[in-house]
Amino acid sequence: FVELRSMSSELQPFIDRQVSVITSDGRNVVGLLKGYDQCTNVVLEECHERVFSAEGMEQVVLGLYIVRGDNIAIIGEVEEDLEASQDWAHKSGEALKVVTH
Repeated sequence: FVELRSMSSELQPFIDRQVSVITSDGRNVVGLLKGYDQCTNVVLEECHERVFSAEGMEQVVLGLYIVRGDNIAIIGEVEEDLEASQDWAHKSGEALKVVTH
């Protein structure tokens, strides 16, 4: 329980910034972090999911989105300069595998 509390408190500097969330089932969701709670559930605004395949990357618009804390594998801030310089339409890759415990 203490680890979850300290993890959620680390998210405060990311409020109103664009973050990328990798879920334990391999999804990549990007959006503005608008809020979180003690269980590390996060609220993302203006968000989209990046779906990678061998053919390329597709962005699926999600809008306002909640990700449960127990489904988050990694969360980090998106660097805006690096993000703008990427040609995401021509990025491809294999889908991430599901995290197993």
